Amino acid sequence: MNEAVLLFEKADNGVAWLTLNRPHVLNAMNMAVRDEMWGVMAAVRDDPEIRVAVLRGAGDRAFSAGADISEFGTAPSYVEARRARQERDIWGAMLACTKPLVAAIHGFAFGAGCEMSLFCDIRIASDDATFALPEVTLGYIPSAGGTQTLPRAVPPGIARQMILSGQPIDAATALRYGLVQRVVPRARLQDEAASVAAKLASMPEAALRGAKEAMVRGADLPLESALRLEAMIAVRVAGRAA
Repeated sequence: MNEAVLLFEKADNGVAWLTLNRPHVLNAMNMAVRDEMWGVMAAVRDDPEIRVAVLRGAGDRAFSAGADISEFGTAPSYVEARRARQERDIWGAMLACTKPLVAAIHGFAFGAGCEMSLFCDIRIASDDATFALPEVTLGYIPSAGGTQTLPRAVPPGIARQMILSGQPIDAATALRYGLVQRVVPRARLQDEAASVAAKLASMPEAALRGAKEAMVRGADLPLESALRLEAMIAVRVAGRAA
């Protein structure tokens, strides 16, 4: 019962591994996981030895099946529930992280599990992975960023279909839609994620982080403003390399 809900490991090559560790409930996200993720994302952000982080799920069945519904309605009030989420905004922390984030996805990636992967830069799926945002079928909407991140990752029509129907898609379809960048056999998933992360970690750090920052900050700017941002970051990166 006292086992950590999130495992955090640092490899010697600059890669950190974050493992959702509630396999008995398909790595469902509860408040304990949110608290741990908040602290770990701060560690990823602040630790100079960490250059890349990989997010994965423990067990054989799921990356994460989404929010832990057993906690629904257990907060003292709606206001308190919202306050807790705002104070520990793990989605905002992931979005603001300038270090590359890699998701190694197997089994179920539903609801908040799918949404969490969308805050990662590179998504690698095993061939048994299944993705869905089923919230509308349960009477609410994707509220961990899904209505905003999915249309930025896949064509808008595909995003609307997935969100409004709540129907799952398999890994091959996710690859075709652009939801993931690659699909590998289940037995190769961890090795593939490790290889991708190690390659990223070996690149010039300032350039890697600067490129990500330019893409994230420029995504919602008018093109002219985004190009000015790119030029500013390019000068900053070049100065550090000099």
